[in-house]
Amino acid sequence: MGPLGQGLQDQLARISRSPFGPTEEEVRANLAGEASADAALSLHESELAAAEPIGPEVPRDLTAAAFFDVDNTMVQGASIVHFARGLAARKYFKTSDLVDVAWKQVKFRVTGKESSTDMASGKEKALSFIAGRPTSELAALGEEIYDEIIADKIWPGTRALAQMHLDAGQQVWLVTATPVELAQVIAKRLGLTGALGTVAESVDGKFTGRLVGDILHGLGKAHAVRTLAVREGLNLKRCTAYSDSHNDVPMLSLVGTAVAINPDSDLREVAKNRGWEIRDFRTGRKAAKIGVPTALALGAAGGAVAAAVTRRREH
Repeated sequence: MGPLGQGLQDQLARISRSPFGPTEEEVRANLAGEASADAALSLHESELAAAEPIGPEVPRDLTAAAFFDVDNTMVQGASIVHFARGLAARKYFKTSDLVDVAWKQVKFRVTGKESSTDMASGKEKALSFIAGRPTSELAALGEEIYDEIIADKIWPGTRALAQMHLDAGQQVWLVTATPVELAQVIAKRLGLTGALGTVAESVDGKFTGRLVGDILHGLGKAHAVRTLAVREGLNLKRCTAYSDSHNDVPMLSLVGTAVAINPDSDLREVAKNRGWEIRDFRTGRKAAKIGVPTALALGAAGGAVAAAVTRRREH
């Protein structure tokens, strides 16, 4: 067992001795969030060290950032299903496994709720696939599969919103249950700051087949965003979060500006009740209107965003 796995066991043991402490689910979510923030910042620093300067740097807004969910928010469909398609094509696992993953995603999209049984079985299959494999192999496969499948599935409207935050000098992070190595590939390809994703434990560059904490989901996403904000000196009241799912209400509630993108019915209701911006790019009704949402304009750095809007209007 790696040091992080032992840390989880120690925390769970303390829970069993104290009925007034956090629940096991909360401990796993917190550990997943902290591990995700650690991995995200480490990958971001590695990218910065390897990057070459490209023209004048946009003036930075040091205390504001944007956080984007991935599945059905930034990417059409489920990113893990797209990656699974690529892996199945490469004979890494059977087509029947891909059908199983896709069916669970269909159930989730229809009901709007994730089954704990489906999540557990999916987690076991994914971990059994990566156990013993080099971490570098997963990242390399992610690069290939992004170019083959995912590049054409980015929502242009959501991508434009992310670019507006970049134009304002803000950090832009993806936040997803997808493995952090794969999420980082999407972030890199889109020119974003980085990605918060599920962290699988690794020792000496190889996956052990265990997660650090749990899948980055619900409370875990919120804790990852909060942890990253503390380490980066961000003011969450000046930050913006985007998601399609009611499961991300904890993350959306953390920030000063929440935007529902292609929302499920439950999130749409919450957004209406709380006065959150709603953007829907799934039909032609609003897809042509990719301007800055009212709430976003208020939450972002005024001058830089105004300049970005002006440039787009002139074009």
